[in-house]
Amino acid sequence: MSGIDEATDPAALIEAYYDAGWTDGLPVVPPSDASIAAMLAVAGLEGHEELGVIAGRNAVVLAEKAAINAVMAGCRPEYLPWVIAAVEAVCTDEFNIHGVLATTMPVGPVIICNGPGTRAIGMNSGMNVLGQGNRANLTIGRAVQLVIRNVGGGRPGEIDRATIGQPGKFTCCFAEHEDAFWEPMHVERGYRAEQSTVTLFAGEGVRGVVDQISRTPESLTRTFARCLRTTAHPKLPLAFDAMVVISPEHLRVYEEAGWTKARFREELDALLQLDGHELVRGADGIEEGLPEGLASVTLPKFRDGGLLIAHTGGGAGLFSGIIGGWASGTMGSEPVTREVRT
Repeated sequence: MSGIDEATDPAALIEAYYDAGWTDGLPVVPPSDASIAAMLAVAGLEGHEELGVIAGRNAVVLAEKAAINAVMAGCRPEYLPWVIAAVEAVCTDEFNIHGVLATTMPVGPVIICNGPGTRAIGMNSGMNVLGQGNRANLTIGRAVQLVIRNVGGGRPGEIDRATIGQPGKFTCCFAEHEDAFWEPMHVERGYRAEQSTVTLFAGEGVRGVVDQISRTPESLTRTFARCLRTTAHPKLPLAFDAMVVISPEHLRVYEEAGWTKARFREELDALLQLDGHELVRGADGIEEGLPEGLASVTLPKFRDGGLLIAHTGGGAGLFSGIIGGWASGTMGSEPVTREVRT
């Protein structure tokens, strides 16, 4: 920034970044040539290399721009390959970042990280996994959001039109447990266990699932189904995706009963077949809902592939979560997985 000595007046430089509109509302780390070069060296990239295009403004994301925003977010250099993979996923037509930003729904990129690389960089997959405290989780997600803001123009009131927004628009990034009974998300999505990946999901804020009594998978699955039905609205099927974030204590109920992840999905699907009479406009005194002509139809709450399952969190506590999604499939956003090249 012209006229500011970074070495003697860092506070003024931070204020200048605020004035330029380059922050998410929190202070950022002013990048230097040396810090940008260190980022790019770890990723094995030249600054001019293109990572993709953020639709809407048709903004080309250069590796240098990703590195700059990663420094600003507080990333260590070894985090940049994760930021790069997530940015590449953001730039796909399937993820549809322009739609995710331009919708008035409170959604943004949720980043699920898998593979041995998560442990190598010290990501949290345990206690308070979706909260504060872990540098890798928080800064990787923040860097991606800063790229979207500073390169793609995703600022509130401009391209970002969210009515109420949500805290995940600062950062929402976490690692899965991978020593569990169920296969991790990236294996379920066709990758090998030894590969490191990021999966992007267009999600809202996390909502808690509380069941401290169920000790059978049948009972606990009914709890998840009842909570999942409320995604977006209990009378709106098929239009919205969701993610179940299941904790170790809840997963233990399924492990002890020998239920695979596939069995869990099948049972959930059966419980989420919804009677059209309960879904039509006016039912239960609620004007929202489906046209009257669908009263005699049974509809699933989620489309095929519209329900993700992530296993993460602390080892104590019978609490899990649900992250609701945006409009599903070709009319909205698809989850996208990319390998992290380290």
